[in-house]
Amino acid sequence: MKKLLAFGLCAASLALFAPACDSETTTSGSGAITFTSWGEEYIEVELPTSAFEDGFSISYDKFLVLVGNISVADDAGTIAASDQRFFLLDHKEAGVKELVKFEGLAAGAYTVVSYETSPAARDAITPVGSVSEADADMMASMGYHVYVEGTLTGSMGSKTFQWGYGVPTLLDDCEGERDGTVTPGAVVTEGGDDVIELTIHGDHLFYDDLQAENAVLRGQAIFDADADADGVVTREELAAVQLVSLPADQYGTGGVDGVNDLDAFVQFLTRTVGHFRGEGECFLRSPE
Repeated sequence: MKKLLAFGLCAASLALFAPACDSETTTSGSGAITFTSWGEEYIEVELPTSAFEDGFSISYDKFLVLVGNISVADDAGTIAASDQRFFLLDHKEAGVKELVKFEGLAAGAYTVVSYETSPAARDAITPVGSVSEADADMMASMGYHVYVEGTLTGSMGSKTFQWGYGVPTLLDDCEGERDGTVTPGAVVTEGGDDVIELTIHGDHLFYDDLQAENAVLRGQAIFDADADADGVVTREELAAVQLVSLPADQYGTGGVDGVNDLDAFVQFLTRTVGHFRGEGECFLRSPE
């Protein structure tokens, strides 16, 4: 079970993380880079009560996310390998999923690695694992980059949700821990294979702040959003909850403009689910 990771967002650049340094690693020969993706136990099993500030838990039934347009470049921005496909994953399905392997790359450091979690046209979507063609059709026709189904449970009972969001998002200049060292991008060694996990964090949808490093998970406001008490929390019901009506120390937006209701808040958080090598981070941008 992963430790909860607080995160910060730069209002001006929507940056999740600014890489601290460049690698000067150089070798000879050639090797490979393999990209995989995993949703961790928080999606596969549950977000437990112990993870929430207010005693809720989450069990996902489906967690569809589009991951694609993967690119590997050097310091100068020269692209060494890329794949413009979008892989549709359901991270409720257990295990790490392989996406693409780039072979025959000259050994050395490729410090500029990027990928997207964005809506995609149907002919660009490749279903992975248990994902059905119907799932792919739905994601394309609805313009979603993420679609989740699950159950929110607290001391007063349970509410289900089925939410789809579509916001183009480029995760650029990624870096993460490699062999115990925070490393920008990828490193190809002679005859080696740098396996990079594009990790999806299902807990982010329930953070209570868009920028604060001490953001925590909460469920009460979402649970209470079920205005018609039918046991289902819809996006329309989330949109009816104005953030100013919630406790002053919760659901802060910092300098992020245009986020005034609970649905817009969750929508913004869907842009932050992508990570790099587990807990590693990337700049968060809008694709050109």
